[in-house]
Amino acid sequence: MADKFTIGLVQMKCTANAEENLARAIDKIREAAKRGAQIISLHELFHSEYFCRTEDAELFNLAEAVPGPTTEKLAQIAKECRAALVVSLFERRAAGIYHNTCAVLDADGTFVGKYRKMHIPDDPLYYEKFYFTPGDLGFPNFDTKYARIGVQICWDQWYPEGSRLTAMSGAQVIFYPTSIGWHPHEKAQNGAGQLDAWKTIQRSHAIANGVYVAVVNRVGFEGGVAQGDSGLEFWGNSFVADPFGEIISQAASDREEILVVECDPAKSEDTRRNWPFLRDRRIDAYPPILNRWLAE
Repeated sequence: MADKFTIGLVQMKCTANAEENLARAIDKIREAAKRGAQIISLHELFHSEYFCRTEDAELFNLAEAVPGPTTEKLAQIAKECRAALVVSLFERRAAGIYHNTCAVLDADGTFVGKYRKMHIPDDPLYYEKFYFTPGDLGFPNFDTKYARIGVQICWDQWYPEGSRLTAMSGAQVIFYPTSIGWHPHEKAQNGAGQLDAWKTIQRSHAIANGVYVAVVNRVGFEGGVAQGDSGLEFWGNSFVADPFGEIISQAASDREEILVVECDPAKSEDTRRNWPFLRDRRIDAYPPILNRWLAE
């Protein structure tokens, strides 16, 4: 049976100052490692405010190569802390080709690989299709010193297919770096339901696949009239769910926090033995799912 391992989730606020965000993230990575975290994840696009609230070609200048300068700096921190890192960045692949990307760094600072966000939203204040080309690397797993992990990014978390494929490759935990929050004018009427739906869909991935899920979201208000939009109140609530979907640790909605949680692969083994959803899948009957739509 695989050894137990400990994960850390860094829920933090961000500003428009990239160096300030990086310094804050490094401080929190060190804190998480001191508390025993062996695999530590930052939230989606931690290096800046969530810039997709507007469509502005100048914001492409925030992008960088992956691997590149930020992964090089964080590789040093990974080696110093002896912790693997999941790092979400705005990737410049080539002129005019950009991705929403997660890099995985191992505990010795080695660049293990990257995942490019597959599902790209286009909603008010989430204008990601303007910036990001859909991913082309599939749903890989990454072997770190402590565990085999998978990664999905924010909007991916609403799609069971990506999580299933990630789990099928052997991931012991799936990380979901995220930037999601309330539109100010929607919160009073729909806020509770939106938050509950977000937790429920990700708990369902844990249940359906018998795998740990680790969801790390940003927190704080960003934007506003001065920046040309109504702003978003990011709702935090980062959490870890066990292989049967029970939330075993959760952060608050209104402050920075670090979650440190031990994961036991034996829990996945036991869950899958007693609730054998993977065994009973009818893959022979699923080809129609490759169609966009079936109704006439």
